[in-house]
Amino acid sequence: MAPEALIGKGMEPTFMHHHSHKSPLPRYYQLKEIMREKIISGAWKPGDLIPSERELGEQYGISRMTARQAITELVNEGMFYREQGKGTFVSRHKITQQLIRLTGFTEDISARGQAPATRVLNVTMIPADENVAEHLRIRVGLPVLRLQRLRLADDEPLAVERSHLYFIGCEQLVDDDLEHQSLYRLLEAKYGIQLIQAEQELEAGLTNEEDSKLLHLPIGSPALYTRRTTYTNRDQPIEYARSIYSGSKYTFYTHMMRNQLVL
Repeated sequence: MAPEALIGKGMEPTFMHHHSHKSPLPRYYQLKEIMREKIISGAWKPGDLIPSERELGEQYGISRMTARQAITELVNEGMFYREQGKGTFVSRHKITQQLIRLTGFTEDISARGQAPATRVLNVTMIPADENVAEHLRIRVGLPVLRLQRLRLADDEPLAVERSHLYFIGCEQLVDDDLEHQSLYRLLEAKYGIQLIQAEQELEAGLTNEEDSKLLHLPIGSPALYTRRTTYTNRDQPIEYARSIYSGSKYTFYTHMMRNQLVL
């Protein structure tokens, strides 16, 4: 059956309103855009339970599988989150981190109109293990500062950040107020360290017991793991940070430009 023949069978007239009949978009994609519009317009609010696959299927004259595909993609994009046995809900805070600029958490969350907060879980000097030494390009066993922080946005736990820092005088950070000051701003303003660039890796994973407790999530919840090495102006690594972000509340955003061919 030609895709055109499917359009409009028992569907709301709004279903195809954006697109010409010559090039119909896949049905799941159309449903995705309708649902996205409901979130953006505020018709569906954070925390709302969305209609079931069956209800969506009946409302738009599409199969449950098609409805499921649309919902799953929006779950993966973080617009929705699922709760076992309860259904699918509109995500509360979808905070987007720009990957193109080197921002710290405090700047990142403030830029989104939310109140950032930090709880220092612990801060201590420890000998660098092999992994940390390799990332910071130092000898194994050199004393490094280990800083573990819980990051919150509007009082909701969002991420656990575990940083290792090494520079001359890094032990002084133990006495700094790292709950109310941005670490990056402190490094730049007080220690005169210029942060130039960072390399960051992202990986999907599931929360372990410790992180689940800190992030108020069930054990084995979807999470984003990041590993970031931050460099100073002399191409010298200064920080190696491993973080875990609550998967249902956080999005990474990157804007990429393709190099133009110069003729």
